[in-house]
Amino acid sequence: MRQLVSFLLVVFSLAAQTDPAPPPLVYEGKPMQVPVTCTEDDIQALGMSCSAESPCPVYLELSGLEVLAGRMILAGNLHTESATLSSIVLISEDSGKTWLESHPRIRQAALDQMQFFDLANGWIAGQLIASLPRDPFFLVTLDGGRTWRQRPVFGDPHLGSIEKFHFTSAAEGRVLVDRAQSGEGGRYALLESKTGGDSWGILQITTQAPANLRLERASSTAWRLHANEGTKAYHVERREGQRWSAVSAFRVLAGTCAPAELLLTEPPEPPEPSVAAGAAVSGAVEVFQIGGAKPKKPEPRKKKR
Repeated sequence: MRQLVSFLLVVFSLAAQTDPAPPPLVYEGKPMQVPVTCTEDDIQALGMSCSAESPCPVYLELSGLEVLAGRMILAGNLHTESATLSSIVLISEDSGKTWLESHPRIRQAALDQMQFFDLANGWIAGQLIASLPRDPFFLVTLDGGRTWRQRPVFGDPHLGSIEKFHFTSAAEGRVLVDRAQSGEGGRYALLESKTGGDSWGILQITTQAPANLRLERASSTAWRLHANEGTKAYHVERREGQRWSAVSAFRVLAGTCAPAELLLTEPPEPPEPSVAAGAAVSGAVEVFQIGGAKPKKPEPRKKKR
């Protein structure tokens, strides 16, 4: 039995492995470029018309920023003009100088709103983006954004996106989900968690968003995430008196998506036949010699009397 348990642990460990994390990005005054990962499977699955002659531009969209002392967390997604490729979570431990991805990218997912209750407990709202938003979820952290775990809002596949959410403690929070006209009883679902976002229970389903619902949070007055048209980049900015100063920046155009080009090469020439000089081929009628001499015809056999 112990051997079986050990074997299963090894299998689950291998199954949980992900691709190596991208290398760190270092801000040196110019907007940084997030690496783009786009495979032929992505192109086919998302129905994108990308080709080697006409690649699809891939854009970075950042929509959430939290600053915890010297630590910064950014959340968003990578997308083309027609499809969402993946989510992205970036963290900096040195006030915006160096950035790492603190959670593997989730295919076809977008992240937006973010909240930290304290320096350890935080949440990022997300959903899968196909023809319609579906399967809303949270990324939950207990260590200030260094690591995250993904937790669904619903227990089964479900259309919908997170409109807004708010946690009043490290354990208790509420979320309003727009179910996009899917499901009985109404479009909007209000859910509550008493487990820090690990599980959710439905409180109310209505046809309109509850008018007296207060889930908004006060935005920071010291930090902001700003899309700068001049540099075509997202700037993480800090207020210094009456002006904003950039401490980090990311290019909006992250790269391109195109299928890998096939390298066509000429087939190798077939090797020339080599037969040892004077050697006879078994069963052959004629014997050939190397050197260009004409083949000799075999002499006819004499009949025995």
